[in-house]
Amino acid sequence: MSASAADPHALGRGEVPISERGPAPKHIVVAYGFWIFLLSDFILFSGFFAAYAVLVTATAGGPSGREVFDLPLVAWETAALLLSSFAAGMASVAMLAKNRLWFQVGMAVAGALGTLFLCGEVYEFAHLIGEGNGPGRSAFLSSFFALVGCHGLHVALGLTWLTTMMAQVWTKGFRDDIVRRVQCFMLFWHALDIIWVALFTTVYLLGSGV
Repeated sequence: MSASAADPHALGRGEVPISERGPAPKHIVVAYGFWIFLLSDFILFSGFFAAYAVLVTATAGGPSGREVFDLPLVAWETAALLLSSFAAGMASVAMLAKNRLWFQVGMAVAGALGTLFLCGEVYEFAHLIGEGNGPGRSAFLSSFFALVGCHGLHVALGLTWLTTMMAQVWTKGFRDDIVRRVQCFMLFWHALDIIWVALFTTVYLLGSGV
């Protein structure tokens, strides 16, 4: 038996030294780099969460979360975003099966639900500002708008990315480079769900005294 047959993954001591192997495969470099990006994004949101935690009681005589949060609206937003993530997951299954039609259907549903979530968030912000409870009203509202608005901005960027991926798969199919981009998008989209669940719990549920 040859050495390569006995050790197909080159795990033995007789392999080429790491310093002489050349660059890592592109899919490894892309995945590693994107995980670093996601971790940096989590650190960014950690800063916003920390600021909110410090300023949540700094209402300056203005309303508190219990008085301004519309929990039924936010619950519908949460359902839309979670279902959007599920639809994106179904699209990734279709991608593994090389099925363009169901991939496009899954991504379209994910995009529609993500847009619905974003519309609810814009309505909430417009309603608060219309009642005089904008970010300039108090430090509490400033931190609230910054935290929730940052998440909303990420969702808007994600929807743009989603549309781009749909167009690329439609025109070029499931090429290796496009599959890598879709996989990175899926990680990003599911990460937004994780952040929103934390945000919904700490900001809306705790803020409303539920």
